[in-house]
Parts: sequence; C-alpha cells; structure tokens
Amino acid sequence: MKHMTLENLAGACGGRLVFSGELPGTECASVVIDSRQAGENSLFIAVKGERVDGHCFIPDVFEKGALGVVCERLPENPAGPCILVEDSLKALRQIAAFYREQLPVKVVGITGSVGKTSTKEFIAAVLSRKYRVHKTQGNFNNEIGVPLTVLSMPEDTEVAVLEMGINHFGEMHRLSRIAQPDICVMTNIGQCHLEFLGSREGILKAKSEIFDFMQENGRAVLNGDDDMLASVGQVKGRKPVTYGISCARPEAGAAGSCDVYAGDIRMKGLLGSEAVFCHAGKEFPVRIPLPGEHMVYNALAAAATGFLLGLSEEEIAAGIADVRSVSGRSRILQAGSRIVIDDCYNANPVSVEAAVDLLTQKEEKDAPQRAASRRVAVLGDMLELGEQEKQLHERVGRYCVKKGADCLICAGPLSRAMYEGALSEAEKEGRRPSGGIHYFPDRETLLAGIGAWLEEGDTILVKASHSMGFEAVVELLAGKGANT
Repeated sequence: MKHMTLENLAGACGGRLVFSGELPGTECASVVIDSRQAGENSLFIAVKGERVDGHCFIPDVFEKGALGVVCERLPENPAGPCILVEDSLKALRQIAAFYREQLPVKVVGITGSVGKTSTKEFIAAVLSRKYRVHKTQGNFNNEIGVPLTVLSMPEDTEVAVLEMGINHFGEMHRLSRIAQPDICVMTNIGQCHLEFLGSREGILKAKSEIFDFMQENGRAVLNGDDDMLASVGQVKGRKPVTYGISCARPEAGAAGSCDVYAGDIRMKGLLGSEAVFCHAGKEFPVRIPLPGEHMVYNALAAAATGFLLGLSEEEIAAGIADVRSVSGRSRILQAGSRIVIDDCYNANPVSVEAAVDLLTQKEEKDAPQRAASRRVAVLGDMLELGEQEKQLHERVGRYCVKKGADCLICAGPLSRAMYEGALSEAEKEGRRPSGGIHYFPDRETLLAGIGAWLEEGDTILVKASHSMGFEAVVELLAGKGANT
C-alpha cells in the first residue's frame, strides 16, 4: 500500500511508535480489524467491541506475520512494532484518510435516506464501462465500513464509489474527511433516523456534512424531484447537477428543470423498466433491469455521475443494463410458482411505500403476466423513527390497503400500529383485502404461522428494518436454492 510504512502510519494517526528493534521500511500490505484476516505484512488495528477485544489477539497476528499493530494499550513483551493511540477507531479513520490522499483516485460519495446501495450499484456498473472501479461491499457504509472500504482499495483504482450511511449528527463530517469526495450524490431526504436527527430538515443538515471535505472542484448530484434537495441552490459556490422524472410529466409544469431526466417510462413488472433519458438536448434509450420506479431514479443518478466523469450515452446505457440486484434490496427470487421480493435489508416509511408500489404496480400490456397472482406484503417494524413511529407505521398500513395489496401480514411490536392502520383504512374504504389483514407479535410467531395465509402463485414482498432479521422469512418462503 503506497507510502503506508509504520512511521507514516504513526504520523497519520498521531500515535507513539513502540519497538525496541530496527523498524522495517516495508509498506503494509493490508489493514484489518479482524485478527483472522491478518497476514504477512498486514497492519492490525485492535478494536474493543461489545463482545470481543481485539487486544487479546495481538500475539496471534504477529505469529501470522503482521507488520505492526495499532492499539490503545501495549501488550506484554510485544513480538513486533506497536503504534499506541488513545482511540483505535479514530486511528482507523485517520489512517484511511491518509491512504486516500496517497492515490490519484476520483471518489463518488453516496448518501440519502433511501436507495443508497442500489444507487451505488448503478453508479459502479456505469463507471466500470470506462474506469477501474472500487466500490463498497455489503453494508460497509458506516464509521468502520467506510475506512475499511478505502483501505481495501487497490493502488490502480481509478474511481472509488463509496456508500455513506449515518444516523447521528457529526458522523457524515467524519466520513467526508475520510472520503474527500469529488462527486457527492444525494438520493433523497426521507423519514428515517428521526429518533436521532429530529426532522427532515435535521436529516438534510446531517447528510449535507458530506460536502464538508468535498474536493475544491467537486460537484453535487441531487435528486431534483425531492422537495428538500430541490431547495439546495448552491454547494460550495456551484449549482448542483439534478436528476428526476417529474419534469417529464405534464402535470409537473417544470419541463427540462432537471439536468438529466427520464421520459417515456414503460414499466415491465418485475423485469424492470425502459425509458428515454435526456441530457444536454440529447435523448437515448435505457433498459433498467431492476423493478420499480425508484430504480429509474437510481439509474438517473448513475447517468448524471457518468456524464460528469466523461462517459458517453452508449456507455451509460450499457452500464445501467448490466446492473444486478443485491441480496435484501429488491432482489427477485423464483420459488416454484411463487415470486419473493427480497427487500428485507432495511426499512423506513419512504422505502416501504416504494416497495409496496413495486408489489402492486400495473404492468404494461407487453409485460409478462402470471394468472391469478395475489400480491402479498409481509412487513415488519421500521426502527429509529422517534416520536412519530406509531403514526408512521399506521400510515404504511393505510398505504398498503389504498394501493390494493391482496394480503397484508404485519409482524413486530411496532407493526401493531401498521395492522391497525390497515384495518382502519379497509373499514373507511369498505373494502378489505381478499387475503385479509393479519398480525404476528414477533418474527418467531410469523415464521410459525405465515404458511396459513399464503397460496401457490403468490407474489410476496418481504421488508423490515435489518435488526428484525427478516432474512429468515425470505429463506422460509424462497429457500436457499431459489433462482434469482
């Protein structure tokens, strides 16, 4: 890793280098916080977690050939160089920021309330048509994941695409210091993490910390259809690049207001959609392989980013057509006669309603149809919503009934309000879903009883906050060997 010697690493994190022998001038080969991943010339950062203290494994990593260790307390008779710091996690962030500065890489930072991961996948797929791209893997989008993603970046990387997630003020400021993004993409400002950020205005303020360390000539890419983001006039003296679809709708009355926009959108059911993208007076057709209108937005964000980095319309369209779904995020699984929409990675009111839109959407006439397919929503608790959690769960329940779901199954203590909201809306409309509205107090009772309410041929949406563990529901319904 370029310039990552022990002396430079100690300087980067303000640590004290402790070693009685002659220091090797070798650059470290990798940076890890899991001792099992330590290897020859790795740097191990000893982090004290809730269950495991990394300091206990310092002797093990030296036996594996580690170049050195960053730690908060020195072990007895260390077998190799140690960098003593006050805060190992802070040192991890500082070392990541140092490494990012060593590479002439362009960084795209992605944040927002909903759609970060899918947008990251679209942007990475598009930019890969022209550049060597390094992207966030899995859920590595927080104050541990972002620095580890940066530190795993190969030296020949040309563009890094980093997903950046937060739930407290100040976190994005620290992530921005690590990423130092050239392009900042914001997908939307929804109602998530209200428990800590208070309001949508608070969410916008917290997410906008991504601009704190944006490069001098950096650009912001914003969803122009989001009312909060549309209010952002300038970012560091420059007008944001905007994307959207509302300008293509006659009722919007704002034709051409976004820099990149989509028209002639044709939904193809679970096979995705087709659209015509418009930019700088040019139009080009795009096939979006992931289903739902929200995926059109994610593809537009990728197009806007691609244009900023010099890609052609053909390269952008090819990249979008190449994108693949990620487990837990609108992944379509075929399980016998059933289709399961695995969207269980996380949930907030905006993302759940978008998923319900996908479940209940009316396909175009030429989209594949399945006879007698019921639309079943299996929904769990949405966490970190603060004082409004009851009302927001009720809203989602009402929304499911309004959109015409054939069966609603709610699970979790907070989802009791979702169940009650659905019952209230069904009574108001005088129309109950044909498959009923059902409630289970927790995931375990859901797993035991859900089979009684399902039929062959159902299309089933599964969505809840990550800690609800609804992956088990997907596995029950689709099985491990289900086809994507």
